[in-house]
Amino acid sequence: MHRYTYPCPLRWADADAYGHVNNSMYLRYMEEARTRMFQGVLTGDEEGRRHNAFVVSRASIDFKVPLHYREDPVDVHVWVTGSRAVSFELAYEIRDADRLYAKGTTTIAAYDLDTGRPRRLSTTEREFIARYSDS
Repeated sequence: MHRYTYPCPLRWADADAYGHVNNSMYLRYMEEARTRMFQGVLTGDEEGRRHNAFVVSRASIDFKVPLHYREDPVDVHVWVTGSRAVSFELAYEIRDADRLYAKGTTTIAAYDLDTGRPRRLSTTEREFIARYSDS
């Protein structure tokens, strides 16, 4: 299995009054990693992006230990845990080499923004997803 790793920068505004990264920011870190991971498979033109979009249909996070604000980025690892005709599941770890801060999952649906309906994953998308699959 190949994981995508994104070194996610922390921003001062991500922290709460206690210096911990706010829980809501973990979803943003997962989104940043996922967006960068999929840049290679997304089409460059606006019409293509509208017809071949992805939307999050479910998200879950298990917080392990607090992440304190700091200058150094935190690694967000992403990989595929399953796929079907119109959706796939991604798993995430937000961590350093020696500490796991959070684990998460998202279910991603292939979607056509113009019709407002799910669509089937294309062959190119299925091949891309297979590169990061744990099965």
